[in-house]
Amino acid sequence: MDLIYNYLNQGLSVVIPFVILLGLLIFVHELGHFLVAKWCGVRVEVFSLGFGKKILQYKRGDTNYCLSLVPLGGYVKMFGDEVGAQISEEDRKYSFTHKSVWQRIAVVLAGPLMNFFFSIFILMLVAFMGEEVRAPRVGDVHTDTSAFSAGFRSGDLILKVNSDKIGTWDEIQEQLTRNASKDISFEVKRDGSEHPIQLHAAAQLKPNQNVLSLDDYVGDIEGLSYSSRAAVVGIVPKTLMSDIGLKTGDRIVSVNAQQISYFRDLENVFMAFQEQAVNIVVERFDGKQAQNITLNGQLGKFSSLAVLGIESSELYLSKVMEQSPAYTAGIREGDKIISIDNFKPQRWEHVLNSIKSYSGTGPIRISVARNNETHDFQVTPQMTEHMNSQGGEEKRYTIGIVPHVYSAPPVTLKMKTSNPIEALIRGVTRTNEITVMTVVSFMRLIQNKISHKNIGGVLSIGQAASETYKVGIAHFLQLMAVISVNLFILNLLPIPVLDGGHLLFYSIEALRGAPLSMRKMEIAQQVGLFILISLMVLSLFNDFSRLFGF
Repeated sequence: MDLIYNYLNQGLSVVIPFVILLGLLIFVHELGHFLVAKWCGVRVEVFSLGFGKKILQYKRGDTNYCLSLVPLGGYVKMFGDEVGAQISEEDRKYSFTHKSVWQRIAVVLAGPLMNFFFSIFILMLVAFMGEEVRAPRVGDVHTDTSAFSAGFRSGDLILKVNSDKIGTWDEIQEQLTRNASKDISFEVKRDGSEHPIQLHAAAQLKPNQNVLSLDDYVGDIEGLSYSSRAAVVGIVPKTLMSDIGLKTGDRIVSVNAQQISYFRDLENVFMAFQEQAVNIVVERFDGKQAQNITLNGQLGKFSSLAVLGIESSELYLSKVMEQSPAYTAGIREGDKIISIDNFKPQRWEHVLNSIKSYSGTGPIRISVARNNETHDFQVTPQMTEHMNSQGGEEKRYTIGIVPHVYSAPPVTLKMKTSNPIEALIRGVTRTNEITVMTVVSFMRLIQNKISHKNIGGVLSIGQAASETYKVGIAHFLQLMAVISVNLFILNLLPIPVLDGGHLLFYSIEALRGAPLSMRKMEIAQQVGLFILISLMVLSLFNDFSRLFGF
């Protein structure tokens, strides 16, 4: 009974946000068609949310307002829009087909435009509520990077760039791009110091990894980012921490009730409790779900985390794929990579780059630590196809290993306003940004820079709606705005059966002074329907592939 209740509860947690999100967006879209049709004098016979069998209906005036069974769309049925309908002379003034071409264009265009304006409205609400953005807080800065040489340290708060006050990390990125190849001054605050620290560095242009951006190059200072490692640990066998019960892959949540966010904080926290009893809460993944475990121990006197047996987890392997080159050679889960062809990596990035740069001839020698013993293996990388972080597919050499690499969420701050003008500007700006990003994503799909595997359908939308709804209403509304803009763009595509297809027909009619022949429109409708069904099948296939891993 409890199992049935859990499944039912999980199902409702997905269905309810999905219905709210899609229902509102469909309502807004159809409302646009409805209002402009009424304004143009068209008799609207049906206004339906959903398709299929009518669950609820209410008639007022000429219109039957319906809630239908299948909540995956909606429609506005207008008088006289049937092909070949016989309309009396008296009723032609109410007929959609007998309206001027410009009125028909206005009716069809109103639906997508309502989605665009609705996005502005939603993002105005988010501006009033407060939107979480990345703070100008520096993440981990490694000692072998340009950022470290320039004086940046992990956790620095950037206050100014070239005397301009900085509020978000995106503003830092804009400054780096704008001032690339120039000397840039920074003002940072560190460890709560009252007096800002002055730093200077030069940004270099590098290829933009964000395929959804129109900028081919962005400014960059090597090693300067907002990314930080989570407090996930690697544990050396037969040390104090292994004796206490810590395991590689554990995320340390707190030490003596002191919350831990980043791996870099662990040294100072443990040093503060030398020769004392410690209560350590860790999050451990048992193969199905994460659970919190409390461990207790007594610390002695020590000089570093290494003495306790704690080190970075990113060179430890969380998984070795069966039948992969690494597995065949003898490398196993839990091994720690020590060297690759005599090169000793310090970070997972070094391992990745070493394998990616494989020459293609002969095996490479990989040394690993296992139970405090060193083992050497000969591994021959193989060329495989992978999805990169930007959604594109790339071919590179791999050996089938997955590390314990986990990033902590970036530091965020809440940007909000009580000024309606500022909120409107924010809504328009963000909607324009989402529109550009959506159009660029279509371009990248056509250019094959983004894989078709990223196309999602109703299951992906439902999953995203559920997850954002749990996080908070602002995140849910932002998702709604993104999908609303996507509906705006999708419906304007010149595909027959979509609004864009009708707009194409009416535009041709306006230019040539006469509509296309019925036969040509029927053929175009059939082609459009085939394209639409193919896209739906592809999106559903991708949804099932992601959810069930096939």
